[in-house]
Amino acid sequence: MMTTYQFKTNIQCDGCVAKVTPYLNSIAELDHWKVDTASAQKVLTLEGNEGLEPVIVKTVQAAGYQIEGLPAH
Repeated sequence: MMTTYQFKTNIQCDGCVAKVTPYLNSIAELDHWKVDTASAQKVLTLEGNEGLEPVIVKTVQAAGYQIEGLPAH
């Protein structure tokens, strides 16, 4: 079953997105992701298999960015 994840990050620009892209693309269980660099919270939205939250957090941190979960809507 696919799950949608949302995180607040400090991924601020296209250059940051380019830097984190190979890291996020390395998670085979992710189907799709995007960063809303126009939002104040720089929201990273991802769709993928259930239970990926710890993997996503570690992966974004490995790329050198801060990440924290947002409450589910």
